[in-house]
Amino acid sequence: MEIRELTKAEEQVMLILWELKEALVKDVIKKMNPPKPAYNTVSTVIRVLESKGFVDHKAIGNVHVYFPLISEAQYKNFAFDKVMHTYFENNYQSLVSFLVKEKNMDLDELNDLITLADQLKNKQP
Repeated sequence: MEIRELTKAEEQVMLILWELKEALVKDVIKKMNPPKPAYNTVSTVIRVLESKGFVDHKAIGNVHVYFPLISEAQYKNFAFDKVMHTYFENNYQSLVSFLVKEKNMDLDELNDLITLADQLKNKQP
């Protein structure tokens, strides 16, 4: 299944579903910051997520319990790959250059990143 980009409202609901693992619409609303959207609004967003293949539900009587089908890690990978392709031409050097120049990454943070990359590289078979 192809992962598609989420709207801001969809992403907000998914973040809550990933945290809760499964939830009723009212559970999702409880976790939202004020002003809380209407029940019907959240229900509609969840049904759209279901139609996109991000969420499914199980019926217990006349109540629907929703749960994610796409993991947070899967979506993070999709979102990161999209940013890398769109803004950095799939070039990690461009990404790091952006972080250093535009986001003021300091030398200690950059060295920590290099150390982490070396550690991860050495763990690979």
